[in-house]
Amino acid sequence: MTAPLLAVEGLTAGYTEPVVGPLSFSIAVGEVVGIWGPNGCGKSTLLHALADGARVFAGRVSRAAGLSIGYLEQRSRHPGEVPLRGRELLAFAGARRGPPQRLAGWLDRRIDRLSGGQYQLLSVWAVLGGEADLVLLDEPTNNLDPAAESILAQILAAEQGRRAVLMVSHERDFLDRACDRVLDLGMTNSQRAQMNANERK
Repeated sequence: MTAPLLAVEGLTAGYTEPVVGPLSFSIAVGEVVGIWGPNGCGKSTLLHALADGARVFAGRVSRAAGLSIGYLEQRSRHPGEVPLRGRELLAFAGARRGPPQRLAGWLDRRIDRLSGGQYQLLSVWAVLGGEADLVLLDEPTNNLDPAAESILAQILAAEQGRRAVLMVSHERDFLDRACDRVLDLGMTNSQRAQMNANERK
C-alpha cells in the first residue's frame, strides 16, 4: 500500500481555542478527498491547520518528506479594478502548465472583467497548474453556476493521479460527484474509521 502524503491523527485545531476535532484521516497521491459539514464546524480551520495557519492543540499532522502544498483560500467576492490579465495571474501564482481549453480563452482578458465564476475557475487552476504534491481548495465552488461546477469537476477528474486534492465545499452533491471519498465533519472518529474501512474493501 502506498504511504500517505499526509496523515492526521487525533487532530484538534483552532485559533485562540479549539474549533475542529479530534480528527484522524490520511490522503494519498491521486486521491481527491472532500470535506463536508455544517456551517461553523471547522472545515476551513482544518485546511488552515494543515497549511500551518491555525494552532494545533492536540494530535499531529505527519507529512511525507519534501511534501509541497498549494492552497486556494476561500474568496467571498470578485476583486476590484485590477489591470492584471488571466495569464499574468497564473504566472504570478506559479502555474507552470497552461489551463484546460475551456479556460484558455480568458488568458488575455483582465481579471476584473471576468465573471465571478470565470475568475474562480482561473484561481483554482492557478493552484492546480503548479507543482504542489497536495492541493488544498477552500470552497472552490463559490460563484460557480451548475455549468461552471461541471467544468470544475472535469478539471479535477483530469488531474487525478498527478497529486492529491483536499477540498472543502458546502455543495455536498458536488463533493459526491467530484471526490473519491468525503470526510463528514459531523461524524465521530469511529464512524469515519468504519467508512474508510468499508471503502478499502
